[in-house]
Amino acid sequence: MTDVGFIGGFGRSGSTLLERIIAELPGVCALGEVLHMWERGVRDNELCACGQHFHDCPFWRMVGAEAFGGWEHVDVGVVSRMHGQVDRTRFIPADLVAGRLSARHARARAYADYFARVYAAAAKVSGAQIVVDSSKNASTAYALRTHVDVALRVLHVIRDSRGVAYSWTKRVARPEAAAAGEHPWMEQYSPGASALLWDAHNLAFAALGRTGVPVRRVFYERFLAAPQETVATIADFLGVGVGDTSCFLDSSTVRLGSTHQVAGNPMRFHTGELRLRADEAWRANFPRTRAQLVSILTAPLMLRYGYRLSTHPAGRRA
Repeated sequence: MTDVGFIGGFGRSGSTLLERIIAELPGVCALGEVLHMWERGVRDNELCACGQHFHDCPFWRMVGAEAFGGWEHVDVGVVSRMHGQVDRTRFIPADLVAGRLSARHARARAYADYFARVYAAAAKVSGAQIVVDSSKNASTAYALRTHVDVALRVLHVIRDSRGVAYSWTKRVARPEAAAAGEHPWMEQYSPGASALLWDAHNLAFAALGRTGVPVRRVFYERFLAAPQETVATIADFLGVGVGDTSCFLDSSTVRLGSTHQVAGNPMRFHTGELRLRADEAWRANFPRTRAQLVSILTAPLMLRYGYRLSTHPAGRRA
């Protein structure tokens, strides 16, 4: 059985930054978003965070050989079809009531087996105590919980819904895609769509915690206000030590090394010193009416999480 730390939550909540710092803990191997590895890595040969193309990266070549006898033995089309049948947020209510002997659980286990093989191989190749997958999607975590060879622990990352929605309106380049000659931009969502997805993902992870899967909430704003303390708590949750060679240079500065994160936010390519600070640009730049729309659509969960609905940006009105 492989110990797996799964970083979940709606995108643009700081999951990649969190994974980069967790990757510096002893005994941790961070893989990036394994959910997207099949198409972006195995099929499209995009860049690994180490700077090499997926099929040229020694780490991923060894993982593929250990897990499948080589990546050429993986039919990405099959994985993609299984993804469509299993890994969708709209399927989660049915997943919660489906029995372990049901056809739905059987499909989920078959899909999760691809991930389990990668996790076990990565742990063996790296010698890590635990592997970390930042795929984020709640439906992926629901599939993984069905697999007997995955000891799943989930870090549920939460950020103010207005900051998340503002981030999804921005155009963000994907340098790994540009290097592969593909469309170089990450997906964008409207504020309304972001708000509804924020609700859905956070509710799904709350329900996951009631199924017996260990789930620990990590609030983006609190994490960046006290990063060292937060990381120490996470290390304890994951069952690893902080170590004597902490990546923290001071209370708000880290030194990041190279990783083999296979997909995710472009900041996975950053190495060297990094000053940690919360991105609060939405307060000045997010149009007031859009921020109010997001506040209305996410109000129940925002209040439950302790966010103030009255904290609207003082910037543009439209």
